[in-house]
Amino acid sequence: MELLVSLLAGQIDLPVWGYVIVALTLTHITIVSVTIFLHRHQSHNSITLNPLISHFFRFWIWLTTGIVTKQWVAIHRKHHAKCETEEDPHSPQTQGLRKILWQGREVYQQAARQQDILDKYGNGTPDDWLERRLYGRYPIIGILTMLSIDVALFGAIGLTIFAVQMIWIPFWAAGVINGIGHFWGYRNFETQDASRNIFPWGILIGGEELHNNHHAYASSARLSNKWWELDIGWFYIRVLSLFRLVKVMKISPKVKLVADKQLIDIDTVRAVVRNRFHIMSLYGQMVIRPVIQEECQRANDYFRNLYQGISKLLTREDLKPADNESKRVTEVLENNKTIETVYRLKQQLKELWQNSSSQQANRIQRLQAWCHEAEQTGIVALQEFAAYLRGYTLKSAI
Repeated sequence: MELLVSLLAGQIDLPVWGYVIVALTLTHITIVSVTIFLHRHQSHNSITLNPLISHFFRFWIWLTTGIVTKQWVAIHRKHHAKCETEEDPHSPQTQGLRKILWQGREVYQQAARQQDILDKYGNGTPDDWLERRLYGRYPIIGILTMLSIDVALFGAIGLTIFAVQMIWIPFWAAGVINGIGHFWGYRNFETQDASRNIFPWGILIGGEELHNNHHAYASSARLSNKWWELDIGWFYIRVLSLFRLVKVMKISPKVKLVADKQLIDIDTVRAVVRNRFHIMSLYGQMVIRPVIQEECQRANDYFRNLYQGISKLLTREDLKPADNESKRVTEVLENNKTIETVYRLKQQLKELWQNSSSQQANRIQRLQAWCHEAEQTGIVALQEFAAYLRGYTLKSAI
C-alpha cells in the first residue's frame, strides 16, 4: 500500500500552475520536433540537421506520439501531390471538416496502413537499425515509456499530463492544421488548393498555422511571409543554425520592385514564375476587384446585382463554382467587355508558368507581349499592373 501511495504521489510535487507549465513545455517540444524534423527536414528537405539533433527529434517523436517517420512523411507528401482531390489523404474539402477535425487521427492511421503510399512517397526517410527494429516496428513502446516516465515523475497527475501529450498532435496537427487550415482563415497566395493561414496560434502549432504560405512555397524552411506573421519554428531553426546544428537549404523568395524598369528580362520572368501565387493574388487585388467596383458604379440595378460577389469567383484559384455561379460568370463575361478583358488576360498570364517546357527566351517574349496588350487595353488597372510587373524581381534567397 505504501508503495502504491508513493507511486501515485510521484517524485516531483508542483503547484497546479507548475503541472500546466510542464505539460505545455513537453507538448511544445513535440510540436517543434514535428515541424522541424518531420515537416521541414524529412518531408521537404528545406533544412539539413546535425545527426545528433536529428536523432533527438526522432526519439522524442517516438516517445511522445508513436509516429513512424516514413508514414508521416509519405502521407504529407501525398497530401501535397493530390491536394483537395479524392486521393488526398486528409482534405476537409472532400471528406468534410468535422471528420478531419475530430477524426484526424483515424484518417491518418487509415492512410498509414496503405503500403503503396509508403512505397511511393516515403523515400529518403531513416532506414537504420533503430528505425527498423524499434522506432518503426514498435511505436507503442515509445508511448508506454512516456506513460511510465510521467507517472514516475508526477504520480497520478502524470496520467493527465500523458493524456494531454497524446491528444496534442492528433488535435492540433491532424485536426486543426489539416482541417481548419484548409477551410477557414486568410490567404496571402492564390494557390490552387484551399489552404489557409490560421492566426494567431503560432506558439501552439510551431508556425504550421501559416498553411497557405506553406502550400505556396512548400520547400521553404520559413513559413512566415508577412512581417507580422509568427513562425516560431523558423525562430528555432535560426537559433540552431547559430550552433551549426541546422543548415537552411531554401526559403521562399522575397520580391523587390525596381522603379522605372521597362525592360522585361530573365530576372523578371523568373520572379513572376517563382511567385505565381503571389502574382495571382495581386492581380485580384489590383485589377479584378477595382475594375468590378468601377463597373458596378456604372451598371443598372440588374447588372449591379449580377456583379455582387463576382470578383471572388474570378479571383480565387481554388474555387470550383457551382452550376448557377458558372452561369452567372458566363453572363457577366458575355455582357461586359472590360471584365471579360481583365479575366482573359488573367488566364493568359497563367499560361506563362503552366507550360513548364517553355524556353526562358520564349517566356520573356510572351510576358513582353502580355504587358504590351495590357497597356493597350486602356484599362487603368491593367496598365498599372503591367508597369508593376516590369519592375518585379527577386531579392537574395537567404
